[in-house]
Amino acid sequence: MSKKLVLFCDFDGTITEKDNIVSIVRKFAPPECEGLIEQILTQKISIQSGVGQLFQLIPSSKRQEIIDFILAEASIRPGFADFVRYCREEGVEWLITSGGIDFFVEPILAPFDLSEVPLYCNGSDFSDERITITWPHHCDEHCSNGGCGMCKTTIIRRYDSTDYFRVVIGDSITDLAGAKIADFVIARSLLAQKSEELQLPHRTFSTFHDVVDILKDLKHQQEVR
Repeated sequence: MSKKLVLFCDFDGTITEKDNIVSIVRKFAPPECEGLIEQILTQKISIQSGVGQLFQLIPSSKRQEIIDFILAEASIRPGFADFVRYCREEGVEWLITSGGIDFFVEPILAPFDLSEVPLYCNGSDFSDERITITWPHHCDEHCSNGGCGMCKTTIIRRYDSTDYFRVVIGDSITDLAGAKIADFVIARSLLAQKSEELQLPHRTFSTFHDVVDILKDLKHQQEVR
């Protein structure tokens, strides 16, 4: 490729088949969590505000119980191990850009030994009675969304479009802002629908086998230009 390929891969609903935050709060938070989930998905409140409020509903004493639950509950999307292998063999640079929380993202990914892959996600603090989410990856001055929590567009902008062919892999509203500034989108679910509506250059996927095939096609297209 004339530009260096770099991938920005979502975690919840992309690497995993379900949104782990939703699974956790529906299991451990009181019923009022449903209203907050709806407000986040419809963008009536910011991701940072909504997710922060959701976890404030859950006692810190539930930490290990939550980890045990999500390790049993979380299902990795088929083909992910092959995707990891492909990126290693082809020298493809990729990052995990997740709106998830460190205390469950890291244990789920541990079996894949991704020490060489940068992980950007939100943090957690269990020192108080209720779980507090921390936000180490803030929006930069160019982000117009505000309150992203883990600002994916800020991470993407660190890779100059004159040097990099930037590909977003994702599924939901939290990936949309990044998709709008990327060179290409590999999408499923709501992100695929929005990419179609906005006529963003994209292809859809169900498994990571599809993702690998799409990456091979992109590489071939760049080579024959």
